[in-house]
Amino acid sequence: KLLDRYRQAGEGVGGPGPGTLLVPEVMEQEWQRLRGAQQNLPAPAGSGALAQMLEDPDELAVLEEIQRELILQEQSVIEEYERSLQFDEECLNAMLDGLDASNKIICPVCRKNNLTVRNHEVFCRCGLYISTQGMTERKLRSLLESTVTEHSQRCFHNPEFTVTSGMEEESSLLMSCPV
Repeated sequence: KLLDRYRQAGEGVGGPGPGTLLVPEVMEQEWQRLRGAQQNLPAPAGSGALAQMLEDPDELAVLEEIQRELILQEQSVIEEYERSLQFDEECLNAMLDGLDASNKIICPVCRKNNLTVRNHEVFCRCGLYISTQGMTERKLRSLLESTVTEHSQRCFHNPEFTVTSGMEEESSLLMSCPV
């Protein structure tokens, strides 16, 4: 009866294949080894010892506990593998998103978010907002790249960007160097 329970443990999933646990198969192999060992023993020492062990409720409880522990261990390994696969997929998606974002302009003020250029306005989620005339993403990228390049040819320090606004003046993007 115990062996039948072990054999049927994985059948609820649909027989052998994905989702079938290996524990019942391993337990069956161990059962076959135990039976083979009993047959190789001399008659007085081995006769009936295995049958007596399987009839003992304490021994059955130990075997069932071993099976439960093995099944839990196997399930935890499967869950860890699935988490690893999910993490790998998330990393791949993040890398692909990064490739898509390569044509975006990173905000020079917060250096985290992408700038949006729309309807003569430049803005960012960090609060940067500048009203412009005829500004496009290409033109803004070119202006930022040329000014940063020009600065880096004369100075090794990174420039800082801030948004300035006067009383009657509209907001402007100001690049300054701390040195």
